[in-house]
Amino acid sequence: MAAIIEVENLTKSYGSKRGIADVSFQVQEGEVFGFLGPNGAGKTTTIRTLMALIRAESGTALIAGLDCWKQSLEIKRLVGYIPGEPALDPNLTGGQILEYFAHLRGGVDQAYLKQLIDRFELDTSRKFRQYSTGNKRKVVLIQAFMHRPRLLILDEPTSGLDPLNQQEFDHMVLEARDEGRTVFLSSHVLSEVEKTCTSVGIIRDGTLVRIGDVAEVKAIKRYEITITFANPVPAEVFKTLDGVADVETLDHGHAVRLAMQGSADAVIKAAANYSVVSLTSYEPSLEDIFLRYYEDDVAPVKEVQSVAK
Repeated sequence: MAAIIEVENLTKSYGSKRGIADVSFQVQEGEVFGFLGPNGAGKTTTIRTLMALIRAESGTALIAGLDCWKQSLEIKRLVGYIPGEPALDPNLTGGQILEYFAHLRGGVDQAYLKQLIDRFELDTSRKFRQYSTGNKRKVVLIQAFMHRPRLLILDEPTSGLDPLNQQEFDHMVLEARDEGRTVFLSSHVLSEVEKTCTSVGIIRDGTLVRIGDVAEVKAIKRYEITITFANPVPAEVFKTLDGVADVETLDHGHAVRLAMQGSADAVIKAAANYSVVSLTSYEPSLEDIFLRYYEDDVAPVKEVQSVAK
């Protein structure tokens, strides 16, 4: 498969504010590529450069062999785009907005458009300003998918969606992939990328620090388990168990907080030997994970070209 997105040494600064520096990666046609990083890492800056909404100071960005700045009009015909913060006419109804975008595209399959509206259970008769955050997100999702674009570029696409609609979005992404189309989505939610993506790029402080297949997500994914016991339990019980990265004793031994990476099976079995009062599991934010995993300065990792599955 040829690369549909080619980015090389892309750099954009905002004075004292963070931008992106020497970002390079490729996305192969037909794959789902997750652009992962905490808020403010440079995901939106990269995407806005790809969409020719801002201009890079140096480097190159190509989509389907076309220059993202010089040939932006041709590129927009190939792309379905969701901005991180959409701004649409608040006085138009959802139906009018979708109709406008359909005409802008030169017409779309109305049966497919209706199918998308039904899948998201969107009331198209209401004005955009009357929509909840989730329903506003549904409108922009539908307009991105409705013309079956060759490439979807989605900036934080599930922001504001409830779990059922997030699940519907996941199905749509996988359907697009199965049809041979390409999806490039940014996210700060590990589980979202893990469910849908075949490859990932991980960006931090404007610099690409990892790129490869979705196993790269598992390499940084950590969560916490706190177990409270009726009686004190020594921390040594858990320190050498599979999946345990760190153990912290709480409440004079009546509780432990475990930093986990991988399966919790061994921990659950070990805890079952004692009188457990409560057990809670918590997945830290990506910001927290990055602070821990990349607490030292990390040099950009040499790019590994991913292969669509």
